[in-house]
Amino acid sequence: MKSKEFSIISLSLIVSFIITIAKFYAYIDTHSVAILSDALESIINVIAGAFACYSIYLASKPKDLNHPYGHGKVEFFSIGFEGGMILIAGCLILYKAVETFIVPHELHKLNLGIFIVVIAGIINFLLGIFLIRSGRKIPSITISGNGQHILTDAWSSLGLIAALVLIHFTGWQWLDPVASLLLGTLIIIKGYKLVRHSVSGLMDETDMKIVDNITRILNENRRSPWIDIHNMRVQQYGQNYHVDCHITMPYYFTLDQVHSEIKQVEYIVNRDFANGKVECFFHTDPCVPDSCPYCLMSDCPVRKYPFEKKIEWTRKTVLPNRQHLKSHEV
Repeated sequence: MKSKEFSIISLSLIVSFIITIAKFYAYIDTHSVAILSDALESIINVIAGAFACYSIYLASKPKDLNHPYGHGKVEFFSIGFEGGMILIAGCLILYKAVETFIVPHELHKLNLGIFIVVIAGIINFLLGIFLIRSGRKIPSITISGNGQHILTDAWSSLGLIAALVLIHFTGWQWLDPVASLLLGTLIIIKGYKLVRHSVSGLMDETDMKIVDNITRILNENRRSPWIDIHNMRVQQYGQNYHVDCHITMPYYFTLDQVHSEIKQVEYIVNRDFANGKVECFFHTDPCVPDSCPYCLMSDCPVRKYPFEKKIEWTRKTVLPNRQHLKSHEV
């Protein structure tokens, strides 16, 4: 799987390098600061692609004593690095645009510039779609992040093309730095979003979509001895996820019975979880009399209170660090 990831990201790197050369050639011929802005962003595609290649290589290394959860978190560093480089490029683009307002210059050969940007935009659009779909299928946040960046580059090129065509037919060359300012602003926003996603992953911010997915799987395959699930925590390491939580089970179960139920939970989660491999660590709590109103064990020999209602597992019930007791609002 990692070799496939490496092949995909290598393709992205090669294509981005070729497009960057073409855009700089267009800038040299046209002197358009808007095309320069587009070319600067393409440089970031190349640098980010190279770093992504290394991060995929590192993430593929197996767990060791120093990295018991593997090396997958390097992918968050990868998209954070990419976001930081994009922010720098955005600031440089804004600076160059303001400079051009102050000291304007004549544009040349716009026909050639428009043609090169159109071809580059089409290639980037197709490449971005391919990377995003591949990243979701594998799954790989590095490939998906790179694809989102390149796709945004394609949309930026579309705006640039519109500006160049308008300049060509109207002669309003002041539109060149205006287009550059708009591109720089969009690039900075995109860079911020990537950095934000990187920080979220490195800080182990809970991905509620993953929590919802896991609780859905557990609800659909629920067994009566699983009285409640609480204190759930989810961490992502590249393609792998680490899930730990507390499961309440009948206090009279033997250790063998508890172990069998835990293995069943692990099997079900990994069987139905489509986002990657899940490593599960479960802590079992013994039931107490206040658990009876929500316990689905119809043949329980020690029931103290009658059954009242079934509690559906949702974010609200599985994330707090408490059992689903009668005294709690659920």
